[in-house]
Amino acid sequence: MTFEKFNADDTALLLIDHQVGTMGWVKSIPFEEMKRNAIMLAHTARILKIPVVLTSSMEEYAQGPLLSELQSILPIQFEQRVKRFGIVNAMDDVNFAAAVKATGRKKLVIAGVTNDVCTVYPALSLVRDGFAVQVVADAGGSPTQMADDISLRRMEKGGVTLTTTNQLIAELAGSWATPEGGELVQLIIAALQG
Repeated sequence: MTFEKFNADDTALLLIDHQVGTMGWVKSIPFEEMKRNAIMLAHTARILKIPVVLTSSMEEYAQGPLLSELQSILPIQFEQRVKRFGIVNAMDDVNFAAAVKATGRKKLVIAGVTNDVCTVYPALSLVRDGFAVQVVADAGGSPTQMADDISLRRMEKGGVTLTTTNQLIAELAGSWATPEGGELVQLIIAALQG
């Protein structure tokens, strides 16, 4: 398999179930690190004008609402989020699948909570359907380290490219010397200084 660079003009971002309740179930990565990375991805999409599809599952139940920061960063996408009612594989939800298709992009970046349930199935479904898919492993997590490791291995074996938040931001930026690149490098520096 050859490296195929993702660019801002050919990529869409799918943020799946970054809900306060669901995120609280994750033990494979610290909550604040996972949250920071998801927020950095949202900022990156806003800065680079990358289409974003947000989805949630059963917000009124234990899963809770999406992170409020997503509403601040991506207000239109937040308002248009796809609210699934218990459908595990987001691609099995006709509204989510239609929203993904409507982006017109064949390269998709996915971050989801949890990796072992919410991320693995849509990622594998999208690869099967001919999309190039990168999963941002550190913008999600799982209830156990083993669950996370197994889900990441399963996705990679299924043709998904695994990446990290900083790695993806650098790939999409392409250059720190552009105005957008300058904003993105400041985002990374701020996160590293924590």
